[in-house]
Amino acid sequence: MPSRSPGPLRVSTATPEDWALVRAWAADEGWNPGVADARAFFAQDPGGFFLGRIDGEPVSAVSVVNYSDRYAFLGFYLVRPDQRGLGHGLTTWQAALAHAGDRTVGLDGVPAQQDNYRRSGFSTAYRTARYVGEVPAAAPAPDVVPAERVDPAAVAAYDDACHPADRPRFLAPWLTTPGHRALVRVVGGRPTGYGVVRPAQEEARIGPLFADTAADAAVLLDALAAEARSFGSPRIAIDMPEANPAAAHLARERGLEPTFETARMYTGPIRPVAQERIFGVTTLELG
Repeated sequence: MPSRSPGPLRVSTATPEDWALVRAWAADEGWNPGVADARAFFAQDPGGFFLGRIDGEPVSAVSVVNYSDRYAFLGFYLVRPDQRGLGHGLTTWQAALAHAGDRTVGLDGVPAQQDNYRRSGFSTAYRTARYVGEVPAAAPAPDVVPAERVDPAAVAAYDDACHPADRPRFLAPWLTTPGHRALVRVVGGRPTGYGVVRPAQEEARIGPLFADTAADAAVLLDALAAEARSFGSPRIAIDMPEANPAAAHLARERGLEPTFETARMYTGPIRPVAQERIFGVTTLELG
């Protein structure tokens, strides 16, 4: 008896439980996803995660997360290896992108896909490189404190200046999810930078790393690396924007090596951000 022909691809929203499979796909691609990222991801926009299924089996994924009425971010664009080349990715992309409406959409694209993204209306803003390695141990800095000891409004205001949209629904769980360690440098009674480190599939991931100066960023990077060692990850990974040359200089000073690059791309204008403060992007998956 002949086997039944596969049914059509059907795209629908995904649950956090569904997303565990997508995280595994991302790990297989070498993206090194954080182990507990989904809590903050879905807090920002629970309707922004999509799966393509054939006969109920997931074969493709993408997220299009809305941050404001003007800005969204696309990530997790994945197709199961045995289902590639059949148009499932494009179908899933088109269905999910409608979720953004007329917002400007950002993404971090790998080199192999950047021409495809340009054909879809994205333009390159800058390149980002992932730096990986073991940061040498340094003496603790007395002015670096856990984020819970700082006024949340002050941390949120600092974050707002470095991101194309305010993101309180994302930020609160990103700072407090079990396993995430969030640190703030406080000088003269005000934050001069903050960062988060979290366990991931391989090296611990640092992101964001926002700071007033390279000196602030260096102190925070050392402290975040120490936190990573405390939960058993001596090696860290951080995605640093080429638009801030001081970031790459700091990475080289600490002995980190570039591994792969992406390009931050947008479909339209975004509000101004303090690019000189961005030493490490929050996450390639949600910007």
